[in-house]
Amino acid sequence: MTAPAVPETVEPLKYPDHTHLPYEPGDRTLPFRPLPDHKQLPDKDGSFVRNTQEPFQSALLTESLLPVLGRLHPDEDYFIGLDTGLYWRIIEPPLRGVKAPDWFLVRGVPHLLNGEMRRSYVMWQEFIAPQLILEYASGNGSEERDRTPWEGKLWVYEQVVRPAFYGIFTWETGRLEMFHLLEQRLEPMSPNEHGRFPIRPLEVELGVWRGRYAAFEAPWLRWWDAAGNLIPTPGERAEQAGRQAEQARQQAERLAAKLRALGVDPEQP
Repeated sequence: MTAPAVPETVEPLKYPDHTHLPYEPGDRTLPFRPLPDHKQLPDKDGSFVRNTQEPFQSALLTESLLPVLGRLHPDEDYFIGLDTGLYWRIIEPPLRGVKAPDWFLVRGVPHLLNGEMRRSYVMWQEFIAPQLILEYASGNGSEERDRTPWEGKLWVYEQVVRPAFYGIFTWETGRLEMFHLLEQRLEPMSPNEHGRFPIRPLEVELGVWRGRYAAFEAPWLRWWDAAGNLIPTPGERAEQAGRQAEQARQQAERLAAKLRALGVDPEQP
């Protein structure tokens, strides 16, 4: 999505800099102001979603991955951000130090933070980098590939946030580009023979599926398991179970008809 707009007036947040932190062991002469957390930092910027497909795409990714995460994290120690603020830099105004990835996954953190839903993900509060960040590009993807120091998304993700995997999905072309962190840089990945990208820590592959979801016929990002099977959504699993039940019912009816033709009452024990 577009980088958050900076409001014209922002009330400054008070936090310690090098002049406020103790410079000798045991020094308590200078006042300490706690760093802002997810409840103190802005969680809205007034921008809007540029593509009506985005919320459905994020829901599709999330609901189909939940069974995988449930198996890998029975204690639910993970967090999924959907267009959520990812605070990476302490600066005034605060919105200059935040990106809002369209979808990202952090593993090894509490599902809830101090028993509450997160308003944003604050790097200096939680320390653990996202394992995967995905951006949906409505244009040509130049914003998502921008390496301008301290501003560009790719620069911030590569130099500061440092996810293990970063993906750019372009709506118009249905193309997915994936990068992985190698020797301090996010380097392009090559797809496998099926055109998908293995995300081995999750034991899944990520690729593009063309089909119908949420009443839209479009290319969608989907997960496949390690055996190459498309991971279904709960709705697809219910439909599959319904088809199997109907097939079983029809098979039972055919068998009963054959028995009656032979003079056998299928209702008798």
